[in-house]
Amino acid sequence: MTLKPYVDNTLAGDVKSAQSLRSQMKNNPGAGVKAAAQEFEAMFLQMVMKSMRATMGEDTFMDSDSTRFFTGMLDEQMAKDISRAGGLGLAEILEKQLTQRLGLSEGDATEETTEETTEALDPPNFTLTTARNIPPAITSMSAWRAALEKSESVAGVTATSESGTFATAREFVSALWPHAVEASRDTGIPPQFLIAHAALESGWGKRNILNADGSSSYNLFGIKAGGNWSGKSAEVTTTEYVDGHAQREQASFRAYDSYADSFRDYANLLRDNPRYGSVIGSQNGTEFARRLQQAGYATDPRYAEKLAAIIEGPTLREALIG
Repeated sequence: MTLKPYVDNTLAGDVKSAQSLRSQMKNNPGAGVKAAAQEFEAMFLQMVMKSMRATMGEDTFMDSDSTRFFTGMLDEQMAKDISRAGGLGLAEILEKQLTQRLGLSEGDATEETTEETTEALDPPNFTLTTARNIPPAITSMSAWRAALEKSESVAGVTATSESGTFATAREFVSALWPHAVEASRDTGIPPQFLIAHAALESGWGKRNILNADGSSSYNLFGIKAGGNWSGKSAEVTTTEYVDGHAQREQASFRAYDSYADSFRDYANLLRDNPRYGSVIGSQNGTEFARRLQQAGYATDPRYAEKLAAIIEGPTLREALIG
């Protein structure tokens, strides 16, 4: 049986490309290694483009958060196209190293995937998103190759564990962005608004709701476990506002198996609960925040103000731009 090579025709920002690559790696390791190497080279090229743009200064007439955001997406797409066309040769070097490490026949795709090969290609907690955290110091061929030789996974970098906290806002956004994009498709709400809401409720991932055994509940949006909830739950002390006054109380919150599940349940809540009908499709950050509060999402009288401040603030902007 002859297996088809992996062909990546996806656009920048399409989270399905990561899922497709993961599947290709398991079914056709040889072609999957080639595709993963191209992705890695594309991320390197994107860093180079970012550094080049930083030397050009800002265009005071055209410069804005929106133009910087979409310029970043354009650079990502250009980097992917350059890598697919042959790139700088970095992908070829990485492909050879991984092919030798995994014991694959160079240039050929194996028809069977052994457990050892699958584990090496699909390490725990690794996604293409977390592979974006490449150290900025890697700016030369020799440094790049040295980093690869020290790596213990396909990414060549340390992946962020879903059960841990996030060291920076950029790390928080990078890890959760694919889930936000999926939730955006279900709700019509821009993914950066959803990321901002998760940041407000979770303190940028540092304020975890923990299960009784100390493990993470993955509840990014502070959704409580009401009478209709049949899943797992976590009991914690929280702050609620009664007549404008804060008070502490014990409450039960929903618990999930992953951050992806948290975003999925959050999207379902907004989409399926009639009280959030005005929130669906919101395209203005301030309106999104105001409508959430009016729908009764939280009791904090300053909730909309706090959420809008994150959406419009420099921390999210810088994390999105990278």
